[in-house]
Amino acid sequence: MKKLVAILAAALALAGCSTGKDAVSQNTTFQFVAPGGQTDIYYDGNRQPIPNLTGDDLMNPGKQISVAAYKGKVVVLNIWGQWCAPCRTEAPELEKLYQQEQSAGVEVLGYDVRDDDRSAAQDFVRSRGLTYPSIYDPPVRGLLALHGYPISTVPSTIVIDKQQRVAAIYLRSILASDVLPLVQRLAKE
Repeated sequence: MKKLVAILAAALALAGCSTGKDAVSQNTTFQFVAPGGQTDIYYDGNRQPIPNLTGDDLMNPGKQISVAAYKGKVVVLNIWGQWCAPCRTEAPELEKLYQQEQSAGVEVLGYDVRDDDRSAAQDFVRSRGLTYPSIYDPPVRGLLALHGYPISTVPSTIVIDKQQRVAAIYLRSILASDVLPLVQRLAKE
């Protein structure tokens, strides 16, 4: 019986994510929807504002990082964990993107999740020579503000335009070349 209840709850949750004309609910706040189970979702016609995600700086405990601080810049927000095998390949790609596009107004911001040992996540950053900042959120509480976002999907990446609206979501690991055309276009908007 418990298994049936869990299956019904999951089906209802998925059904709730499949409404709307595109991947965004037709209201004024961001609500995640994955039409047809897509893993690359673009919000060209109906971008909604992202909630202000904020959290502790991974490398500088006690210092806060806020997505809102990057208003006026394109932000590539990558959700990762040092325990995540695809993140090991993805992180250097994001550093490459960061170095290549930072002067054009593109920022990369990491969002480290489910790493209870901060030093392991810090070692991950150091050993890969990552220079972009990361929010440290082991319990993944901050991402709950993204209504319906599949917080268990790691890695995943959210591309935010200069007006702090969600332009795209990738529910998979990415290469710099996967997002480069999009961020370059957004930087010119």
